[in-house]
Amino acid sequence: MERKPSKPIVLDKRSALVKAESYCAYQERSQQEVRNKLYDWGLWKDDVENVISELIQNNFLNEERFANAYVSGKFNIKKWGKIKIKQGLKLKKVPDKMIMKALNTIDYDEYLKVILAAAEKKAAVLTEKDKYKRKYKLMTYLLGKGFESNLISEVLNDNNLS
Repeated sequence: MERKPSKPIVLDKRSALVKAESYCAYQERSQQEVRNKLYDWGLWKDDVENVISELIQNNFLNEERFANAYVSGKFNIKKWGKIKIKQGLKLKKVPDKMIMKALNTIDYDEYLKVILAAAEKKAAVLTEKDKYKRKYKLMTYLLGKGFESNLISEVLNDNNLS
């Protein structure tokens, strides 16, 4: 069975604004996500920028609020480290200043607890007997979750997990 290539939805500026408002009301979005969606809906550059500025004026779109929600969700729910969160925000074209401000909302002690919890959980399932290979595997796992290597080393050494 042959599928026809899907045609982009072509909306006028008014209906695109209404649709974009509900898109933003559903969950926090970055400007870039909304911009991409508006282009998918067949709007031209001038219309896209007009809709985005209207969304910002009506407080449907707020980059700072998005950055804070993103950081909160990725840290509290997914247990990601700051490096991975920062990369995710950069992909969504959030300004560096806003990224740093949002990352600073993470409590340092809570951050260390999350690193420790992830390390303990991983250490429990590691079958490696060699002390150095075991530490390497723990470090690699925690680096993959986006934690900083100096904090990983500190947590592993302080809690005899190395």
